[in-house]
Amino acid sequence: MVSIIDYGMGNSASVKKAFDFLNIPCRITNKAQDIKTADKLLIPGVGSYGDAIQALHALELFELLKEEVLVNKKPILGICLGMQLMGCSSAESEGVSGFGFIDSTCQRFDIDLKVPHVGWNNAKIVNKDSRLFKNIPDNSDFYFVHSYHFGINTKEKSTTVKYGYDFASSFEKDNIFGVQFHPEKSQKYGLELLKNFGELQC
Repeated sequence: MVSIIDYGMGNSASVKKAFDFLNIPCRITNKAQDIKTADKLLIPGVGSYGDAIQALHALELFELLKEEVLVNKKPILGICLGMQLMGCSSAESEGVSGFGFIDSTCQRFDIDLKVPHVGWNNAKIVNKDSRLFKNIPDNSDFYFVHSYHFGINTKEKSTTVKYGYDFASSFEKDNIFGVQFHPEKSQKYGLELLKNFGELQC
């Protein structure tokens, strides 16, 4: 069972629809018991970094999620803003601390191209042992909508994408996974990635 965390800012329904299509049991929830009894967790996200952290604290989910992930080693996937929350902080909301699952911070695109970065872009697989990208060809296209990103020096990165310059478009660290793109909107290979996560044995 995958518990999709409902904190009022995610694209939870479309993620659930993708899991339903894959016949992977899931539920949208903000209840502590559902989080504790889940096999896996997923944090979706669309919106502001600071507002998201505030909402998770208000629902008393922030520390619970940290415990489930760091102590109980429960697999977790962050999508878009959900991935960004897994770092230490973001330039979008100075002074607001993230989960700190990886030692990286989010920065805004500093380019002469349109921001946010919206649309399809191809992901280069740099971690050949990636479990999320199993059976997904290198340079497959995924759908992005974001203005902030983790830098190319993120050591846990599993793929990179170029938009003006290269940035980390996904990462993997033990039981912790993040993707900057929206797999639920990325058709065939997005569904394959969600299937890989749903079938993980950590």
